[in-house]
Amino acid sequence: MDAVNAGARPWPEPDVGSGQELRLAELMAAMSLATDITMGQPMEDGLAVCLLATRVAEELGLPDPERERVFYTALLRHIGCTADMHVLAAMAGDDVGMRSSFAAVDIGRPLEMLAAMMRHIGRTYPLLERPVAVVRVMAATGKFRAGGEVQCEVAEMLTGRLGFGDDYHRDINGVQERWDGKGFPGKIRGEEITLAARVVGIANLAAICHRLEGPDAALHTLRRRSGTAFDPAVVSAFTANGAELFAALEVDSAWDRVLEVEPGERRVLSGKRLDEALRAMGDFADLKSPYLVGHSGGVADLAAHAAKRCGLPTGDVVVARRAGWVHDIGRVAVSSAIWDKPGPLTRGEWEKVRLHAYHCDRIFARQGLLESIGCIASMHHERLDGSGYFRQAPAGQQPPAARVLAAADAYHAMTEPRPHRPAMTSKQAAAELRAEVKAGRLDPEAVRGVLDAAGMPVGRRREQVAGLTAREIEVLRLLARGASIRGIAGTLQISPKTADAHIQHIYAKAGVSSRAAATLFAMQHDLVGSETTTG
Repeated sequence: MDAVNAGARPWPEPDVGSGQELRLAELMAAMSLATDITMGQPMEDGLAVCLLATRVAEELGLPDPERERVFYTALLRHIGCTADMHVLAAMAGDDVGMRSSFAAVDIGRPLEMLAAMMRHIGRTYPLLERPVAVVRVMAATGKFRAGGEVQCEVAEMLTGRLGFGDDYHRDINGVQERWDGKGFPGKIRGEEITLAARVVGIANLAAICHRLEGPDAALHTLRRRSGTAFDPAVVSAFTANGAELFAALEVDSAWDRVLEVEPGERRVLSGKRLDEALRAMGDFADLKSPYLVGHSGGVADLAAHAAKRCGLPTGDVVVARRAGWVHDIGRVAVSSAIWDKPGPLTRGEWEKVRLHAYHCDRIFARQGLLESIGCIASMHHERLDGSGYFRQAPAGQQPPAARVLAAADAYHAMTEPRPHRPAMTSKQAAAELRAEVKAGRLDPEAVRGVLDAAGMPVGRRREQVAGLTAREIEVLRLLARGASIRGIAGTLQISPKTADAHIQHIYAKAGVSSRAAATLFAMQHDLVGSETTTG
């Protein structure tokens, strides 16, 4: 395996056993980051909304259960936003850009809506295509409102899978409703809208206007929409203390502050509940395109079974599955028009596609369990020769679980139809994976595990001496060449504790008890050469 680049950060150990817990607020904050980029907004926009909304709830004197509803509604207010995006993209082009264009628009003012749509069309289409685009968009007006109902339905299903009850469904579905009844989906008005939804709706616009125009303009906009878009009483509570409320946004880390202000009891996820929440996140991402439906779940299952067949530790098997569920969460930052494009991508479109792995990394780039999952998940397009993306990480920086995930993602994607090609047969996909191994881009052990898990013949596999796994042979080779435990850990990007555990397993399997005896065992069985890990 290649040596680790000098100065590269060590990947966190996949410490994700069944007993591990994760705060619900952490995962929902990560979900908020994903919905931010889906809506074409800066990452952490939703965290700002959460901080403002929670402070407004305090000003209103709401009890903990009500403030908790405000808190989570703010983080999940756009959780249905990937529903039917391929339909919106087919009508209006770049769905992410369109969402951004309408972020602060008053949907109760037709001329303001029309101006926003014309700006979007002007930015999205070449000059000669704009007239046709205008006609298409105008003819599809009714579908936009119907899309609001679809998003509400999907939001209800996803929040249920995340463990939230009916109260939260009503809160989240009410955020885009208006006091005058002219909102989306336009089914309720006035006090029929839950108080949590009214508070979050106001905080949402306030945060956007504050970022774009400053606090004074934000307060002016809220007053102008009082009684039409928003509850006058909540607007009054906000504007009466606007300066103090906006001060809540002046923090070093919005993420840390959101976790600090979570009302009520700190809820945690573990075991099956955590797994179901991660699966829901994957399904949220797969809704971006009909070509992606079921992809994340399929990759997760394939990666987990392949990791078992490769003899990876239980922790690696768990993290491979969990990373598989969320590996494509960054896709939501890219327009469905690109994912559904039948022809070749332009250079700019391809660059956006390549960034989806980067967005995955940023969504999960927090200390602890989220980071250990995200680091593996965001490496699913890396290749051993450094030709992958987004890091272009060489082999030495790719943990075993990441190598398995990369092979599983490649195989599963090839066996699914895409707009530019039909699905490959299993044999064709297997041949492509083997070609990638031959070219030095995919790990041979990982590919064997994936093909074996997929029910494909893997050919005559070289018998590993004494049942040693590929990783144990890597450790043995370094051990035999005099590397210390810390040196082995540094080269393979694992912790010293894990390196020592591998050494003890090697001793037990080889029937030895010392480095010298292990070295002799390695030489006896020709395990010290540079190619011994290819299997």
